[in-house]
Amino acid sequence: MSEKIKVLIVDSSAIFRQTLSLVLASDPAIEVIATASDPFIAARKMTTQIPDVITLDIEMQRMNGLTFLKKIMSQHPIPAIIISDLIGNNSELTLKAMGCGAIEVMTKKIFELNAIDEECRTSMCELVKKVAKAKLKKRVSTAPFVPAKFSADAILNHTRPKNLVPTNDTIIALGASTGGIKAIGVFLEALPADAPGVIIVQHMPENFTKSFAERLNSTCKIAVKEAENGDIVKRGRALIAPGNFHMLLKKRGPQFYVEVKEGPLVNRHRPSVDVLFRSTAIYAGKNSIGILLTGMGDDGARGLLEMKQAGAKTIAQDEKTSVVFGMPKEAILLDAANKIIPLEEIAGYVMQNV
Repeated sequence: MSEKIKVLIVDSSAIFRQTLSLVLASDPAIEVIATASDPFIAARKMTTQIPDVITLDIEMQRMNGLTFLKKIMSQHPIPAIIISDLIGNNSELTLKAMGCGAIEVMTKKIFELNAIDEECRTSMCELVKKVAKAKLKKRVSTAPFVPAKFSADAILNHTRPKNLVPTNDTIIALGASTGGIKAIGVFLEALPADAPGVIIVQHMPENFTKSFAERLNSTCKIAVKEAENGDIVKRGRALIAPGNFHMLLKKRGPQFYVEVKEGPLVNRHRPSVDVLFRSTAIYAGKNSIGILLTGMGDDGARGLLEMKQAGAKTIAQDEKTSVVFGMPKEAILLDAANKIIPLEEIAGYVMQNV
């Protein structure tokens, strides 16, 4: 029998600690090893047993959850889920939490309303199992149900349109997931104002990508915006796929643009990196550079291989600088990456090879 996933619940509300404990205890693959009302108590309990997953509130006595999360990530990184009343539609706080190292961020309100609802209970337990894999790569999931995992075929086929107008423009296609918020910032902030057009998929919920883009736009030399259907891909601009929509590269005459569309989840994600990379392979081919950064799972690995097979230069972030080495590792195992490069060196390498 597989070892249980050990969870530490840190929350100022005794009622919520008890409720969440009961929800997680309903799954035989999960064990709540301790609860704590604040980070100081949590730290003491962690000296006797290290959890596989931590759930954290934000507002707590003596130290808030994000400060505690930063300390954990700098000393002994542990996958963390932020569960807070403060989240709601607060996209800035959500981005801050993910930037501090949270694997997932969610609001308490929905959970509290559905604590005894079977669907909510199952979803919460599945989330804990998913998050645990960020560090426990050999753990075998005991999930009773896994949603269908569609490939990029569900959105577009491999067919390359006839009579594409030749161009010398270079397209940079980039994909990331867990840890990607910081990683994308490091990459984009290092690009010069006249860098080639960049198209990006970051696994992120709907309504948060706009704030993410606006924040980057204020710190980067290039312009950064949340993509809209028909936006032109051009030098000095980065387009970020909106949450809950796929983004594809297309071409009209000599000009590249993006198509933003709905559709089924691909690799259980929407937007999907594989969808972006396949469309880039089709329409830009050897005039493109594919970059796969930190992230959990394998979204983007096959797409990066398709880009490489189409003549593109392909890059995977190295293990040392990845928060989670899942997506880059899967691409490397497929021999999809021409280069494996530390995060801080990727922008320099790209600009030397455009």
